[in-house]
Amino acid sequence: MKTIPLPDGTPVPALGMGTWMIGDAPHQRAEEIATLRRGLDLGLRLIDTAEMYGEGASEALVGEAIRGRRDEVFLVSKVYPHNASATAMPKSCEASLRRLGVECLDLYLLHWSGRVPIEETVRTFETLQAQGKIRRWGVSNLDMREMRALSATPGGDAVATNQVLYNLGRRGIEWDLLPWCRQRGVPVMAYSPIEQGQILDNPGLCALAESLGLTPARLALAWLLHQDGIIAIPKTSTRAHLEDNAAAADTVLSAETLTALDALFPPPDRAAPLDML
Repeated sequence: MKTIPLPDGTPVPALGMGTWMIGDAPHQRAEEIATLRRGLDLGLRLIDTAEMYGEGASEALVGEAIRGRRDEVFLVSKVYPHNASATAMPKSCEASLRRLGVECLDLYLLHWSGRVPIEETVRTFETLQAQGKIRRWGVSNLDMREMRALSATPGGDAVATNQVLYNLGRRGIEWDLLPWCRQRGVPVMAYSPIEQGQILDNPGLCALAESLGLTPARLALAWLLHQDGIIAIPKTSTRAHLEDNAAAADTVLSAETLTALDALFPPPDRAAPLDML
């Protein structure tokens, strides 16, 4: 499994597992837990969740899935913007830890920018680090302007990642945000790397994937994993889809294939607002 170094040098898998909308359907619970455990078997050790997902239901399911396997997991969760204050964030963090059944998060992210001053959020992250509740902190859905503001904040240069929407059909960050992060050694964590499945209906992608003997999902993920400084976190609820996702880590794309993908999904030619789901 390819790894991506965090700013502190810690290597994490370039391919992890997202959990948005996992834990919402009781009849799928057993398969979702089995899928996460199978992912750990295959080396997809990074699991991303959030207090927002099912209002804690996702964290509770992840906690059950990793029980007895905590040492195998790089565990990421996120705090709501309205809970990112000095008074509310410690309570949110404690609740997440309780649902996950762990004592410490490997990475804790601000889910998106809100009304709490970023200086206060950074100071609270630092307090949680000092208390041993989190090992690192990062952000999610911050655009170029917000990342510059974070960088200018005391302690802001300790940010470990920016988790944003990024896939073949959403390449806007390549204009400015992605180069900016790369220059600073800050990995980008790509959520919805297959656009919640919508990109898989693209006729050109389907035809190219078929010509290569790949599924469209595997080709789309392999394109992300080919790049420097990108961590992809596809969500899947079934072991069958997970196996195909994992195979993307071993898929090598030729220059010809990369050129064909650029033709199907052109890179940006100007700055644009940050895409979000």
